[in-house]
Amino acid sequence: MIDPPREGVKEAVLTCKKAGIKTVMITGDHIATAKAIARELGILSQKDIAITGQELDKISDKEFEKNIMKYSVFARVSPEHKVKIVKTFQKTGAVVAMTGDGVNDAPALKNADIGIAMGKTGTDVAKNAADMILTDDNFVTIVEAVKQGRNIFENMKKAIHFLISTNIGEIVAIFMGLVLGFEAPLLAIHLLWINLVTDSFPAIALGLEPEDKNIMNKKPQDSKKGIFADGLWGKIFIEGAMIGMLTLVAFSIGNSLYGLEVGRTMAFVTLGMSELVHSFNIRSEESIFKARIFKNKFLVGSFLLGIILQLIVVLIPPIADIFKLTQLTASQWIYTIAISFAPILIMEIQKKFNELKFGRIVYNCYDKI
Repeated sequence: MIDPPREGVKEAVLTCKKAGIKTVMITGDHIATAKAIARELGILSQKDIAITGQELDKISDKEFEKNIMKYSVFARVSPEHKVKIVKTFQKTGAVVAMTGDGVNDAPALKNADIGIAMGKTGTDVAKNAADMILTDDNFVTIVEAVKQGRNIFENMKKAIHFLISTNIGEIVAIFMGLVLGFEAPLLAIHLLWINLVTDSFPAIALGLEPEDKNIMNKKPQDSKKGIFADGLWGKIFIEGAMIGMLTLVAFSIGNSLYGLEVGRTMAFVTLGMSELVHSFNIRSEESIFKARIFKNKFLVGSFLLGIILQLIVVLIPPIADIFKLTQLTASQWIYTIAISFAPILIMEIQKKFNELKFGRIVYNCYDKI
């Protein structure tokens, strides 16, 4: 007699290993049966241990907590054992997701960080105790949900990263301009337009970024770390300062060579275009030339739309008069465009420096887990 595992589960377990997620089997079956299935699925490796509930009772809590990561199969366990297993994993700092369908699973589902009840075969008690219900009772769906969750989190970070860094760039441009004794490089209407067009559309597009092919080959995010952990604040301030200073460079060139109105026009166009260009830098820690810039069609669309709207404001005289802008000559456009695309060169140098200093990110290190 054999109850074969569902199709795709073995591959899903392997994906979990790559993602730094430990998969544990907790069952009421005989330990020999549990070990055989666990080996087939890749849950139980040569280094892992299988244990019964009776053996678990003989182990002290301190010893069990010390060796908890070595155990991958728990057989012939009671509801009390399941709760103990969940709580012991949690003591190590792990975030624990527990699946179950029966009444005896309810206490463990309640104590887990994420309790997942089966939608088809699960009892009402299990469903009420769980945080979510798996409608198709398929482990593969859980792994796919983790994948989607990671992508959503990464996209949130990218959108926040972009919005704050560009807003800091605007603050730097205005503040440093006043500190250096310049006339206001940008007017209030310019900043309102920039926030409406070149900030909002790329931020939305970054939130719709397709998932990275290596997203399930990365280590899990530490639940104790905030969204700005691992140096994100530093990146935001540096990039914001970069955008602000480039805007001031454009303004100073235009103001000193052609007058205040040209300087403000060059600063306005540079700020908007540099933010649009910079949105592509934020997509990945890899070089922009390796990150497949056309993969996110929404970002490409927002870039083109932003450029078109910027040009409309500058090139159509009645609208330009409202914004107190002027027409630019060919040489002035060359200055402006060159400065606007400078963030690509600067960020490429920074990414290369980080690669040389910290080394390339190496994925598929699940053999060390």
